[in-house]
Amino acid sequence: MPGNSFGEAFRITTAGESHGPGNLVIIDGCPPGLHLSPGDVAAELARRRPGRSPLASTRAEEDAPEILSGVFEGRTTGTSLAILVRNTDARSEDYDALKASYRPGHADFTYDAKYGIRDPRGGGRASARETVARVAAGAVAKKLILAAFGGEVLGWVTQIGTLQASVDPQSVSARAIEELPDGSPNHVRCPDLEASRAMAQAIEDARREGDSLGGVAAFVARNVPAGLGEPVFDKLKADLAKALFSIPAVIGVEYGSGFEGAKLRGSQHNDAFVAGPTVTTATNRHGGMLGGISSGMPILLRAAVKPVSSLPRPQSSVSATGEPVTVITTGRHDPCVLPRFVPIGEAMVALVLADHWLRWCGQRSAFG
Repeated sequence: MPGNSFGEAFRITTAGESHGPGNLVIIDGCPPGLHLSPGDVAAELARRRPGRSPLASTRAEEDAPEILSGVFEGRTTGTSLAILVRNTDARSEDYDALKASYRPGHADFTYDAKYGIRDPRGGGRASARETVARVAAGAVAKKLILAAFGGEVLGWVTQIGTLQASVDPQSVSARAIEELPDGSPNHVRCPDLEASRAMAQAIEDARREGDSLGGVAAFVARNVPAGLGEPVFDKLKADLAKALFSIPAVIGVEYGSGFEGAKLRGSQHNDAFVAGPTVTTATNRHGGMLGGISSGMPILLRAAVKPVSSLPRPQSSVSATGEPVTVITTGRHDPCVLPRFVPIGEAMVALVLADHWLRWCGQRSAFG
């Protein structure tokens, strides 16, 4: 099964399934000397962990990372990093009735078409459980870009169903995304409090009705130096799009003005440069990338996520032999994945930035 590796200079390879023993990521290219502990990784994993929110799946995974190699006395050695996250709360029997049927909206049929065999337990490799390995790798990438150039990646929920939030990407803070004003967890991860309350109610309503909701997550990468990205096929925007599209359930990605920019004239869309000690623009409709290369302005991205396909209600489908059947997806599932999608998207953005920064270093002899 090819396609399990991502990146060039900072390269990750993942393995694992929803109901297997665990999920593993191997990271090649992490420079030596970076301070790294299991706690650094655990903090990021806790943000995507199921069972921590009333709006999420009740699967109670510990998600305790084990760093198997590449770290000595709290610092990376420059050799390959291996991080294992064990599965501790899988209930495979929930999927016994689905072994011979295809679930609507899932990869059951396409896995069968490609491999002639599939793991029906929670979706196997197609399950979003595999993203735990991405978030573990993203924790390392986040530490790397912070140490290298003060880079910061933040994500938040900006839309659930038809409910839209109003959030300024220039001023949004990590604390506002994670906490409500009273210090309690912001389970929706939307810093617009009025919208967050309405979104939480909509998610709960969908759960009660045996249904699900999709939405949109937004991301900003700050302090990214100008010059990252290759000018043709490995454009920074292209690799960021691939990174986000590779996450399960993503159905659309845009940056900067996105599809709204198609409605404007060039005279309205162009960003005017501003003179000063650093090159900036008065607006940021280009989303921090020009010609596929970072401009030094904040990188702005959005990803649309479809409604969860696993529903505890009857749905029409077919069996593996093509006979009509009615399926009910049992098991534990999120009624809306957007809140837990945020740390996954952040991780993928950070991985791309770490990779392109290291590639850029190798192209600049003055970098040392």
